[in-house]
Amino acid sequence: MEENNHLILDAINAPHQFAYENGIELTYVEPGLARGVLHAGPNSINPHGMIHGGAIATLADTVAGSCACSKGGHCVTSSTTMEYLRPAYGDLYCEATPKKLGRKLSVIQVDIRNAQNKTVATGTLTFFMEVPQPSAR
Repeated sequence: MEENNHLILDAINAPHQFAYENGIELTYVEPGLARGVLHAGPNSINPHGMIHGGAIATLADTVAGSCACSKGGHCVTSSTTMEYLRPAYGDLYCEATPKKLGRKLSVIQVDIRNAQNKTVATGTLTFFMEVPQPSAR
């Protein structure tokens, strides 16, 4: 299981991957838990100088997907619901935990906080799970 989690960290944090190129770093993965950070930069902000909601959603999707896959297999996002609770500035920290880790669907909740440890957004993401099939003999 630990090897799988290192593979997730290495894949997400690799240069030229979507998350990496958008300032997202996956910092921790274990079965049923993932954490990551958005290193906010000039490409993360909206015209008002706040972190863009799309950047926050990308952080949530990346960290939640890593949580969904933390027990093995692959996944793809099925749906996302985000609640933006306050304006966000600077780096953001996301923690993802499962409501359900299933064979076909996994439901993950996220909590996104600022450097002052105030929640700026929460969300629920659902993933279609693909468990690798045993090879035919």
